[in-house]
Amino acid sequence: MENRNHKDSLFIDLFCKDKEGKQNFISLYNALHNTNLDLATTTVQEVNIENVLYMALSNDIAMLVDNKLVVLVEHQSTINENMPLRLLEYVSRIYEQLIPSEDRYEKKMIKIPYPEFFVFYNGTEDYPVESELRLSDAFIFPEEKYNVQNNKFSVEITVKIVNINTEKNNPILKQCKKLEEYSLLIDYIRESKKENPKAPLEQAINKALQNGVLSEYLKRKSTEIKNMLIAEYSYETDIKVQRREAYREGLAEGIEQKAIETAKNFLKEGLSVEQIARCTELPLEKVQELAKL
Repeated sequence: MENRNHKDSLFIDLFCKDKEGKQNFISLYNALHNTNLDLATTTVQEVNIENVLYMALSNDIAMLVDNKLVVLVEHQSTINENMPLRLLEYVSRIYEQLIPSEDRYEKKMIKIPYPEFFVFYNGTEDYPVESELRLSDAFIFPEEKYNVQNNKFSVEITVKIVNINTEKNNPILKQCKKLEEYSLLIDYIRESKKENPKAPLEQAINKALQNGVLSEYLKRKSTEIKNMLIAEYSYETDIKVQRREAYREGLAEGIEQKAIETAKNFLKEGLSVEQIARCTELPLEKVQELAKL
């Protein structure tokens, strides 16, 4: 879900910014870890990162929970397989913020919070109930015979993808009532968009109130929540996003072919295979193959 015009999204507000946000976050944390932490006895601190939008992680929550760093990202478009890479950069910025630069040069080891990464998928495409993405899956090894002992890499990021669409019946929804109600509200909005695409929010919110879904929260912050939802689900913007995603999907198969044609032209101009690989983002091996033709 892209947060386009409003400072915070409904997801961020519900599980972080709202007066009950940290309590809701702890409930979600307990559902993820099968724990029984209590807000009264647990240190929960929000970590703010400015200008995170350039990594397209606009719907993110980063919390320190008793010195563990927990990053949550709500995601409604197609799952991006580069999420581990983006989160590697994300967590690096968090550590830069948490650790004073001069402390990093001390001889004594600096202890840093252990990070965990969760992406809550709420998109319309079919996706498993739970899955994982790893940074190591993207590593390029110099030779096929290259073998990492016991799959121990010098750097690794593991991202747990949790499908929170209600039809998937993910057990986490029953373990965290606020997350279940949030997902139901998203369902109502999608249903209303089909019935009345230009004004789905009033209908969806009324249905949520009638069914007791986030009712106290919706009554307490109705105007602010509508502003958030308008920013996220404005009709014109939604159509643009759908068209853009369809455009990207339609071009996906042709992108590589275009890059190959560009590489062939560069080869005729005498550029090195290394330069061409960098310019076209084709694998070096692919450019080397083209050079032999």
